[in-house]
Order: sequence, then structure tokens, then C-alpha cells
Amino acid sequence: MTRKAFQDFYPDHLSHCYGCGRLNEKGLQIKTYWEDDNTTLTVFIPRPEHTAIPGFVYGGLIASLFDCHCTGTASAAAIRAAGLTPETAPAEPRFRFVTAALHVNYLRPTPLGIPLEVRGQVKELKARKVVVSATLSAGGQVCATCEAVTVQIPETFLAAAQ
Repeated sequence: MTRKAFQDFYPDHLSHCYGCGRLNEKGLQIKTYWEDDNTTLTVFIPRPEHTAIPGFVYGGLIASLFDCHCTGTASAAAIRAAGLTPETAPAEPRFRFVTAALHVNYLRPTPLGIPLEVRGQVKELKARKVVVSATLSAGGQVCATCEAVTVQIPETFLAAAQ
């Protein structure tokens, strides 16, 4: 049986994001999983169109990976805090988060064409807000870090998505 990612459980009307939407054929379609009890993991291999300069990844891609990894982590953490699993959680908006703030630190150039590993940990969990810190590594070296403040999806988003 293939393990499903957090994003695989998002309701269809909330699955069109360029970064993590499973229904966006031209998007990145990243997948995030629990690596252990405290850490989430996304692995993504950048493609040639993600070039900044030959051989290196465009910084906007790194920010996009952090954005969707952290909102996926927030969603999974909220589901877990409610005593549920992605399989048993109702497809409700209360378990979907969007980014309110994203602070990225680019530490070194990120090589193109090898797997990038994004690892996240929940730093704060409240009813409508989750703060996640994450690292992006390539070839075992940390290339970027971030802190994301995520919030439960606003009603205005939901009305537009219906």
C-alpha cells in the first residue's frame, strides 16, 4: 500500500495550489509526510526550469517549498492535536492552513538536479495559528532555513474556492 501525503487528504476545492495542489497539473505537487513523531519531510527534485543560474536552484522555488511544506505540517499538526489522523479527519477547512508570514534564510547556493529535503518541526500550536520552522538540505548540507507563521484558512478563501 502506498503511503499518502498530507496534501492527498485536502478536499478537492482546496487542492489547486501551485506548490502542493494534487489537482494542479502544472504545479510542483509536493508531498509531505511525518518522518517521525516530531519532524515532517518533503523530498523534491528541482527540474531545469527551476534554475537561477546554471547549476543552482532559483530562490523562489525554495520559498515555495517552504511555504507548502509548512502549511502541510500545520495541517497535520492540527489534525493530530484534534486526536485524528489524516485518514479519519473530516475534510473540513479548519484543518487547512495558509501562510501569514514566511521568513527564509538562504545560507548557501542550492544545487540543481539532486533531491532537496525539507524538514519541519512545529514550534507553536494554537487553535487558529501554527508556527513551523524548517530546513532545506541538498546532499546533506543545509542550504536554507525558514520560520513560517501559518493560520487557519480564512473564510474569504473558502467562499472563493466553492
